[in-house]
Amino acid sequence: MIEIIPAIDLISGRCVRLSKGDYSTRKEYGDPFDMARQFADAGALRLHLVDLDGAKESEPRNLATLERIASLGTMKIEWGGGIKSRDALKSVLESGADFAIIGSVAATYPELFEEWLEEFGAGHIIFGADTLEGRLRVKGWLESAPMSLNDLLKRFSDHGLKQVICTDISRDGMLSGPNTELYVGLQNSFPKIDFTVSGGISSMDDIRSLDLLGLRRVIAGKAFYEGKIKLEDLGKWWQNE
Repeated sequence: MIEIIPAIDLISGRCVRLSKGDYSTRKEYGDPFDMARQFADAGALRLHLVDLDGAKESEPRNLATLERIASLGTMKIEWGGGIKSRDALKSVLESGADFAIIGSVAATYPELFEEWLEEFGAGHIIFGADTLEGRLRVKGWLESAPMSLNDLLKRFSDHGLKQVICTDISRDGMLSGPNTELYVGLQNSFPKIDFTVSGGISSMDDIRSLDLLGLRRVIAGKAFYEGKIKLEDLGKWWQNE
């Protein structure tokens, strides 16, 4: 079964959601620790945390929230946002994250990303690949990366890359259904890498379709917060994993 990973986005220590990464579309959903505890109690084994303040300011800003959620001790935590240096990466892992998501650095400074894969272990590093109309985007989705996603995946796989979260920017927060063609193509081209579907999930039916296609992981964010996917539905899925 495909693994469903619930998402919590953070701004100023609060749980929020955006549409297409636009901060002006911010909607708040309460305390992230309480939300994380609900997911844990329902049976989630992994949590997707994004530090939107950190992404904006190029260094982690919500590590106290990470530490608090990690204290639950029941879920693996993947953390993204603001990891632009070795010290930032180290601080995220030391604050309780099991996996660090690296996006712009990997796409623009691949040699540095490869060093981090070697130093911290490929089992703790996730490549965060954000795409728009077939192009890999960086720096808050404002610029195109110099290398293609496929070229980077070929390069990083030689250094042991195991996990990639691929976000289709055009569908992020839009509840329009996932870009299944993109993810099936990536998974078939790089079978040794676990790809996580991110962007567009609107219902449990979307997730069931991804499962039937053999995809391995999917992030559930806005669909949950907007009531399209119920916590009890997620709980039933997790109980059967």
